[in-house]
Amino acid sequence: MKISKALITLADPNQRSLPLQTLIDQKGIKRSALEIVLEETFSTGIEEVCLIVCPDSQASYQNAAGVYSNRIHFIEQPKPTGYAQAIQLGKEFTGDHPFLHIVGDHLCVSDESMSCAKQVVAIAEKNNASVSGVQATRENQISDFGAVGGKLVDRLQGLYEIQNVVEKPTPTQAELELLVPGLRAGYYLCFFGIHVLKPSIFGILNTTTAIDGPDGRSLSYALNELAKREKLLALEVSGRRYDIGSDYGLLFAQLALSFSGKDRDRVVTSILELLANRPSS
Repeated sequence: MKISKALITLADPNQRSLPLQTLIDQKGIKRSALEIVLEETFSTGIEEVCLIVCPDSQASYQNAAGVYSNRIHFIEQPKPTGYAQAIQLGKEFTGDHPFLHIVGDHLCVSDESMSCAKQVVAIAEKNNASVSGVQATRENQISDFGAVGGKLVDRLQGLYEIQNVVEKPTPTQAELELLVPGLRAGYYLCFFGIHVLKPSIFGILNTTTAIDGPDGRSLSYALNELAKREKLLALEVSGRRYDIGSDYGLLFAQLALSFSGKDRDRVVTSILELLANRPSS
């Protein structure tokens, strides 16, 4: 299958300013977080991108899109009715085609020449299946993410077949339901914020978004249903994702970009000087 369209979700009104934040990319250029996310998206060969946004934010995002401002579409989510419904609103845009989905409040830094999103797209196209990017995550952090359990398919590729999905599990729940062969003790596979989904997800979303409460708002709940009906793969992405909405998230994302870019030595030297000059307690 060929992936040509992408949805980026940015509709959380409490985080509407996050994509507008300015960072310095690996080339030393000042860019908005949104422009960096769009670069990640278009690196896959995607032809059309639609941003799912909250009302009265389109102009700000259009301006923050930088060089990509003429290559994006918008859909407004009228009310903050959840992540799952935000994706459901993209059905008319994606049509009966598989699509790439990226969350707009995560920045990704790849460990190889292929971008994180491209890694997920390549596996989806090769296997003709829905694929979720995942990252091994320490158990004290898993309550911030959706997490998966499943069976190993290819150890060299870090590829798994998902059997169940839990949104923001506790460590106890994860130990009971989400153990995955081959992971270090105390680590679980949590979502990376990048998915390739077949159009069959919309039939599931039509049902799950009608449920009152957290399950109806959650993409994880819908993906758990998807895994029961058809093959859903998880790829352990070669790279790291940084949630810029979390505490110090923007700082860690900026450091990751700097450490993988042309100003690495300058930034490392400045950090060492800062640490050396700290007053003793």
